[in-house]
Amino acid sequence: MSTAAVEAEQAAERFVSSFERIRDEIAKFIVGQQEIVEHVLLAVVSGGHVLLEGVPGLGKTALVNTLAQALHLKFQRIQFTPDLLPADVVGTQVLVERGGGRALDFQPGPVFCNVLLADEINRATPKTQSALLETMQEKSVTVAGKTHSLSLPFFVLATQNPIEQEGTYPLPEAQLDRFFFKLFVGLPGHEEFAEILRRTGGSQPPKIDPVATGEEILEMGRTLRETPIDDVVQDHLIRIVRATHPKSEDAPAEVRKFVRHGASPRGAQAILAAARGRALLAGRFHVSRDDVNAVAAPALRHRIILSFEGEAEGVQADDLIKRVIERLD
Repeated sequence: MSTAAVEAEQAAERFVSSFERIRDEIAKFIVGQQEIVEHVLLAVVSGGHVLLEGVPGLGKTALVNTLAQALHLKFQRIQFTPDLLPADVVGTQVLVERGGGRALDFQPGPVFCNVLLADEINRATPKTQSALLETMQEKSVTVAGKTHSLSLPFFVLATQNPIEQEGTYPLPEAQLDRFFFKLFVGLPGHEEFAEILRRTGGSQPPKIDPVATGEEILEMGRTLRETPIDDVVQDHLIRIVRATHPKSEDAPAEVRKFVRHGASPRGAQAILAAARGRALLAGRFHVSRDDVNAVAAPALRHRIILSFEGEAEGVQADDLIKRVIERLD
């Protein structure tokens, strides 16, 4: 075996070991939700952001808090409310006394961290939501014409309530597209309910220890990007994303009828990164079609814009993605 192959195998083993260590630490407090936790971690090591949707009280915020405790990283939380201003998120210029005179200094906002919890993000106005656009894409903040870079790794873990609830604002398409995954957090089962009460109802809640550093997260991301994908599998990935567009020759009838705009190239990038991570976790150093199919829904569901007819009939993006995959397999 060549030196490069040995190094690649060792990097893959370190990836799996670090991933499982973080996942096991989270599992000390979070009951069930194995797929949600795995998808959140896949997004984090890929350098992406996650949108968690569910009704209040299902543990979305608890999951993010637990993940932050399991990492040696700076954590900040912003509670999004209707009166929150962009300056409350990114920071602002403040007047200070200096050298016998006055000057404007930049006061960094809570976004200057490694792990940002944007709690109930869709309860803030679109103007405040848009304050995160540059931050999420460029990993920087521009105030008064000066750009300030954020420390890496940096990722936003946002929670939102279903848009049917009172006091919510739909996230703009441009912001949704910046999320690596959109995940739905559902109601736990009976046994999971009992375990939640056991862990949280006592005098000593489980202690979460930091088990991974920022450099480990960055190294896991580098390992992901070096995982090969065959041209045939990559072609399958591209066809899935293109088939979400109603004018594509591969688009099924349901997409042509109910979709106004399909997924962007960012969706393809998210599928590729997550499929690579899934392959490594399965002990393979190559990506399969099954890996691509398994992560297509969380990577694309928030990037498909339904037509008026699709919204009126209550069409679900996940059903359209499933139909696309069935057509291409």
